[in-house]
Amino acid sequence: HSQPGEDLPVSDAARAELGAHALRKVAWRLIPFMGLMYFIAFLDRVNIGFVKLTMLDDLKWSEAVYGLGAGIFFLGYFFFEVPSNLLLQKIGAKKTIMRITIGWGLTSIAMMFVQTPTMFYFLRFLLGVFEAGFYPGIILYLTYWFPNDRRAKAFGLFMSASALAGVIGGPLAGGIMNSLNGVNGWAGWQWVFLLEGIPSVIAGIVTWFYLTDKPADATWLTARERE
Repeated sequence: HSQPGEDLPVSDAARAELGAHALRKVAWRLIPFMGLMYFIAFLDRVNIGFVKLTMLDDLKWSEAVYGLGAGIFFLGYFFFEVPSNLLLQKIGAKKTIMRITIGWGLTSIAMMFVQTPTMFYFLRFLLGVFEAGFYPGIILYLTYWFPNDRRAKAFGLFMSASALAGVIGGPLAGGIMNSLNGVNGWAGWQWVFLLEGIPSVIAGIVTWFYLTDKPADATWLTARERE
């Protein structure tokens, strides 16, 4: 007979049910939070398109300046995607995702203070640098938690947040610009960068306390669920 506290044998059927229950707990804990972060990231990436007209008018910039600044984002994204993923494997997902999220949030907020094309180009490049590792990093992170036959669904749920951001982003930016233009002496487009950047910084701080690097470290799972 087993002593108190000793693990009892688990049948195949019971083990399968336990695994399914563990994956449900993992999905409910991780997917909504990952989706929210991707939603915020997508807003910070595309809000430049929503503020374009008023921003160009206020700063007296040409379409060429805007086009180069909008495109230079992808240059930073291209060069830093792989290094960011290598860093994730070295220092862990929690630290990497926190760094990325806080970094792009602060960069987005800094966009409200741009006055010169050079500063605009630099911040857009920096935004690409920070966001470069987020999407592939999250995909890599989810592979730690979901087996092959469950990953497609997990990835799909996570990526659906970008579609939601596309639907909400325009009305949200328009509402901010219309209601806050001139408040505190700031233009509407400046308020967009500020109010859409702050949630990224907050999400990065929450990441430190909320995310778990790997299943073996998940204190919110039982020992058998971790196994």
